[in-house]
Amino acid sequence: MRGFLRHISAILAVAAFCVTTANAQFKEEAFTQTYNDTSVHTAAADTADKMFSFKELFGGLAHKQDLRIGTMFGGSIFLPGISQIYNRQYWKLPIIYGGIGALAGTGGYYIHKYNVSKKNYEAALASIPDFATNVSITPGIDYRAKQTGTWLLVGAGLVYWGALLDGAINYKPTEHPHPGRATVYSILLPGLGQAYNGEYWKIPIYWGCLIGSVHYLYTNNINYQRFKRIHNEATTDPNYTGTISAETAVWYRDVYRRYRDYSIVATALFYLLQVIDANVFAYMHDFEVSDDISMNIEPAVIAPDNAYALNPIPTPGIDNAIGIRMGIRF
Repeated sequence: MRGFLRHISAILAVAAFCVTTANAQFKEEAFTQTYNDTSVHTAAADTADKMFSFKELFGGLAHKQDLRIGTMFGGSIFLPGISQIYNRQYWKLPIIYGGIGALAGTGGYYIHKYNVSKKNYEAALASIPDFATNVSITPGIDYRAKQTGTWLLVGAGLVYWGALLDGAINYKPTEHPHPGRATVYSILLPGLGQAYNGEYWKIPIYWGCLIGSVHYLYTNNINYQRFKRIHNEATTDPNYTGTISAETAVWYRDVYRRYRDYSIVATALFYLLQVIDANVFAYMHDFEVSDDISMNIEPAVIAPDNAYALNPIPTPGIDNAIGIRMGIRF
């Protein structure tokens, strides 16, 4: 019994040693250091206590105070050009608004032209008697206008995206890498934040995951739409003679719809993960990790448990024991 108590005492002593010396296993500065220099205005303001402040935004636009990059980016989302005003690059404003206005206006005109042609075609088709055959309707639907309008609207979106990216590039923090800039980069273009942090090896990993998720999203959605159409035909068309029954079609429809939803979730998670990764590793770029990995073994006197406040009642017959103390530094 006495030997058993000695072993228990040794285990407790080792546990107490680990607890009381845990702060010596790591450099204390690793837990108390700040990763943003408080002497830097843009970095000191780049905290998470406020997500967005109009007072801060308008103060920054008036150049009365420094803006956090998150506030600048958030304002630019709703009003393009705010970043350029804060960065004192006023000459870019006509380019941004001229490009967005011209491309979006022209694209809207062509989309409207397509919609009018489609409406006129459908009206002309409805006016043809049921017994009439081989009747051609001119003019037909203007699909070229739809294609042109779509590409022009995409161009307007690219100008808008470029304005946001330009604002982040010209933001002037005095530290590198800046966590806010890395985050905005990853939001605008997956992998760009990793490139900014110098972690280029992560880019193919994230792009591979995103491309794979989008690929499965696309293929699963095509199959979902296909079996949905087959199910609708099998249940509404009395003359349906397809080889796939309605029960089989609805089963495959639900399966591919579930896979499509999983693909959407996977795409969103990988996108969010690379944003978080860029932010965290920009903050942790100067995290101190010691190269000193050592183990120290030395004899120790192990006191009985009645020597501690945990068990103030003395136990007769239990004395100090000689044991070994081991410490690991890493």
